[in-house]
Amino acid sequence: MKSRIFIYLFIFASLVGLYLFVSSDKILEQQGIRIMKLEAEVALLKDSLQQKQLDIFDMQYFSLENNDDALAYYDHLNKENLSGYISDKLLETNETKGDNPLVPYEGMDNAFKINKIKILNHQWIVTDFSDGKYWGELLLKYELKDDMGIDFTLVDHLLYTRSN
Repeated sequence: MKSRIFIYLFIFASLVGLYLFVSSDKILEQQGIRIMKLEAEVALLKDSLQQKQLDIFDMQYFSLENNDDALAYYDHLNKENLSGYISDKLLETNETKGDNPLVPYEGMDNAFKINKIKILNHQWIVTDFSDGKYWGELLLKYELKDDMGIDFTLVDHLLYTRSN
């Protein structure tokens, strides 16, 4: 009787071992396929990331922070974050009551205020302005003086028309 229990136990253990061997082979194969898919996805994402980084470098081409020749004009000022300083001074023009004095239009719904600023180099700035419903863009010329004062001059402007 004891010998039959050992035989049944041996047969049961053999069947369990055979099942684990066969199923592990299938699991290993499925994991290999999954790994290959994930590696292909990672390669695609790396290519996409590299393309986005190139796009960012292209967008930063016209930027004061990345233009050493333009920054050389202001080396004598020893000012950290020059673009931030210029942007702050330009945004201070929004603090006047009513429309921003640099915007040559009267606000239709509200007062026109400058929203976004892109400092191109040591002379030019492109800005976006809006009154909440209507919007436009300005091309400004600026001069940063030795006493850290800034003069802004409107070069060109446009107001987008609403199409309904």
